[in-house]
Amino acid sequence: MDIQHFETLVVSALEDIKGKDIRVIDTTRLTSLFDRVIIATADSNRQTRALARHVADKAREAGIEVVGIEGEGGGEWVLVDLGGIVVHVMQAAVRSYYNLEELWGAAPARPGRPGGLSAHAA
Repeated sequence: MDIQHFETLVVSALEDIKGKDIRVIDTTRLTSLFDRVIIATADSNRQTRALARHVADKAREAGIEVVGIEGEGGGEWVLVDLGGIVVHVMQAAVRSYYNLEELWGAAPARPGRPGGLSAHAA
């Protein structure tokens, strides 16, 4: 599966469970470990876990290996490692505190739908 289809699959899975403020960051020029970081906000621990599980389930259905899932116990921040894409599902306060968009600030961030308008992460 090419990276655009892979990205679309992940964003769609997040939208299915009402993930908010979905951002896609192209990291191909910053690291060789993965091609994209996708960040989404959830309203509760329960939704954070549900979003992460849904992304993992949709990836498996598409034949993509789920390398790992971390943080389900607490539910404030769950990371889903899909190899080429790393997904961070976070509650708003945690997302604001860690500000991953700034961490990856050298990379262009854009709204969740591939092909959307580019904006630089603050």
